Amino acid sequence: MNEPTLQSTLSAVEHAEAMKTYFAEGIERAQALGNRGPIRMGADGKLHRDILDAYWELGFYIFQGVVGAEELNELRAGVAWMLEHAPVSPDAKHDSSGRPAFGAEFTRPPYRFAKPLSDPLGGTDKNKGRHPVKMHEATPPEGSPAYTIERLHGNLQLMDSALRLYGHPGLLAVAEAVLGPDFVPYNEVTFIKEPGLGPSVAWHRDGTTHWDALDWDHGAHGFNFMMQLYPSTAGNGVWILPGSHKLRRMSIEEKILEAGSERIRGAIPLLGVAGDTFILNRQVLHGSFANSSPDRRVTLNMGFFPRARVQNITATHLDGRVVTFTTEQIHERSRMIAIGIDARRQRFPHESSYRYQPLVGDEAQNQWSEATRQSVVKNYNLRDMYI
Repeated sequence: MNEPTLQSTLSAVEHAEAMKTYFAEGIERAQALGNRGPIRMGADGKLHRDILDAYWELGFYIFQGVVGAEELNELRAGVAWMLEHAPVSPDAKHDSSGRPAFGAEFTRPPYRFAKPLSDPLGGTDKNKGRHPVKMHEATPPEGSPAYTIERLHGNLQLMDSALRLYGHPGLLAVAEAVLGPDFVPYNEVTFIKEPGLGPSVAWHRDGTTHWDALDWDHGAHGFNFMMQLYPSTAGNGVWILPGSHKLRRMSIEEKILEAGSERIRGAIPLLGVAGDTFILNRQVLHGSFANSSPDRRVTLNMGFFPRARVQNITATHLDGRVVTFTTEQIHERSRMIAIGIDARRQRFPHESSYRYQPLVGDEAQNQWSEATRQSVVKNYNLRDMYI
């Protein structure tokens, strides 16, 4: 189902030029929505109703200034260290300085590579076929590397700064307001879109388990937080179709045919500056174009589910593993929230910590230390949940 996409081969410069009008129109639509601002609590101490209403209406909200300059620098430094110590290619064992590449100690390799400006998912059966139409693949600039790192997997074991962010009291209060106090984790990944190199992510909707559930609702598959370490723009950022989380059925192929290309009508870019965090309903139609822009994007994703949508559910992971999410597995995976809270408390002792209700009373077992780094945090993502 690739006919509607651009068939000509464009250079990165030509691709950026071809997208200008679409980008400008999308920016105008995005700026008109106005659903952005700081995390605000109401008189009852809970997330302000205006924010919740906007989230459920549009399927996303942009929280401004979630972290300050000091924490932002620590997060950037963590990603920079990961890239400096990455293997030089998908099969390499050494980094660019000839040292053994980082990550061999983990069961799942932390680095994911793709060819510059490519679309590795669109039009394939990968990820359960959620990406049915291929995006345009522009020609990278001369001298570009054969591969670029597009993702890091398992943020909480890779970067202490990411673990501390995971315990952010404001973000966890938002999660509680949207999902209830017994919310549970999904996974944590870093998306990297280097300028002139970053691959696209073909249009898709997350979640594959509950679309046919009798009690399906607008939040059945949870949400992702998306912390921006650099500005998110029309050229490097995620595009979404507002309100599409309310649609139980949607044909991406028809949307592409209707538009005549992968530039879906009515879509908008998620726009923000460094330190902003987006909350995006996983049922929203979304994707990103090849980053032919001069701007870098690095996004830390942290996903959460309603516990009722996970408890005792048998699901097939994207890698084909079939897992039933028992009370014990949910408990063990949720310990990462408590450990993140304690890691943050140690780094920011004057900040009021969030209290994660399912593990209240277990604080002594979930302190952040070198011992828990080895016993709980290392390879924690083997217990990731997926619906």
